[in-house]
Amino acid sequence: MILVTGASGHLGKAIIRNLTNLYPASMICALARHESKMAELIPLGIQVRVGDYDNIESLNLAMDGIEKVLLISGTDEDNRVIQHLNVINAAKNAGVSFIAYTSRLVKDNNTSQNQLMDGHFKTEALIIDSGLDYLIFRNGLYFDTIPTFVGGDEVFKVGNISVPAGNGKVSFVLRAELGEAIAKVLVSREFNREIISLTANVSWSLYDVAKALTEISGKFVTYTPIERSEFVSRMLNLGLPELLANRYADFQGEIKQGMLEGTSTSLERILERKPTQLKEGIKAVFNVTH
Repeated sequence: MILVTGASGHLGKAIIRNLTNLYPASMICALARHESKMAELIPLGIQVRVGDYDNIESLNLAMDGIEKVLLISGTDEDNRVIQHLNVINAAKNAGVSFIAYTSRLVKDNNTSQNQLMDGHFKTEALIIDSGLDYLIFRNGLYFDTIPTFVGGDEVFKVGNISVPAGNGKVSFVLRAELGEAIAKVLVSREFNREIISLTANVSWSLYDVAKALTEISGKFVTYTPIERSEFVSRMLNLGLPELLANRYADFQGEIKQGMLEGTSTSLERILERKPTQLKEGIKAVFNVTH
């Protein structure tokens, strides 16, 4: 049986949807904090197990009869590593033989200045040292994040993207395609004790994003790189807390440093087709149909 943790999130649901096309539903378990969030899965024959990364007893119960665990990274950034360790330990105690983890791809773990990545690096090390068979999925940045950092549909009114990302590039990927690829790998016997990078096979700059936005909307959109200090000041003026403003700036700084430009052919090989490219990816996340 396969247990997918964090199953009520967007990535978790995408993975489970694809698993049901590849694996008997009765052999799929979904872990969520509240059963009500996963009620639509029960009629499909999927087992919903209630558990919390902070509740060790619930994790121990959730592991009953499980052979493989997919640990989807938690969102509690301050406690993420301890929470992940709770899942790893529960899996080991229950005799689970295999654990996979959804990490993120950066060019160089040793030079990333984004503090949010530290939890991923530490979790990867814990899994590799756990003695369990494992897979680590280093996922590219979602296309789905683009509306957030360009200002959503407002970008078409403003006509400009102003962030401190410099000339950096990103190998964007659709979350739906990550869900498909991860599901295929989980049911395969081809992969073990590997780190798999799941990205587009090409990377794009914010200039490319602006051009694609122009093409899909018919409204001229440009990109203007700005300094970090100007960006943080603007975020503070919009009412964002200082911590959040700086985290957004760190994220843009990663792009500027080229930390998110790494590409791989693994996703293409697993999907058996080219991953969605920039213009079609932007159409998908902005719900443009023409």
